Amino acid sequence: MEVTITSDNFESLLSGSQPMVVDLWAPWCGPCRMVGPVISELANDYDGRIVVGKCNVDEEEDLAVEFGVRNIPTILFFKDGKLVDKFVGAATKATLDEKFRALL
Repeated sequence: MEVTITSDNFESLLSGSQPMVVDLWAPWCGPCRMVGPVISELANDYDGRIVVGKCNVDEEEDLAVEFGVRNIPTILFFKDGKLVDKFVGAATKATLDEKFRALL
């Protein structure tokens, strides 16, 4: 299951016991619309093991700036509260699944 990531809930989600993946996107972004369903599938596949969230950069500019996001989609991978990987651009489910597995 996906959660909506905001400036208000980011820190509390990050400090949880599970790894976290954040998809930074915008509704007007074509590649974001391609990656979105893949992220949703992976969120279901890893439910209970990885927190998966979506962050609309138009609504949450502070988070995009904090992580130096210049292009979207950008997918951030956190483990133990620290950024451990970043992926920019569209990707296949297999590519992203490999990155999800690396968090476990």
